[in-house]
Amino acid sequence: MDIAVLGSEEFVVGFRLGGVKRTYVTKPEQYEHKIQELIADQTIGVLAIDSDDIDKLSPTARKKVMESIAPVVVMIGKKEGDLREKVKRAIGVDLYKT
Repeated sequence: MDIAVLGSEEFVVGFRLGGVKRTYVTKPEQYEHKIQELIADQTIGVLAIDSDDIDKLSPTARKKVMESIAPVVVMIGKKEGDLREKVKRAIGVDLYKT
């Protein structure tokens, strides 16, 4: 399973420098189509997106992205939220639960 990154040129450039091979730059008007295409790609295990880009999606597409298990969609940026919730969503288990 591959790691993929979707977003603006400014967002994906750091991932490219870090060695991520599957980076996709898209314009805002093509964003929803591209993210749906990548979610359907069975070779992608993790899809990283800019947390600000989630607002570009229709409510239906946003729900599909938020509930995606394969690939796991990781939102990176100002709105990413609590690390505990990210881990729980990604693996389905609350590791911090006592």
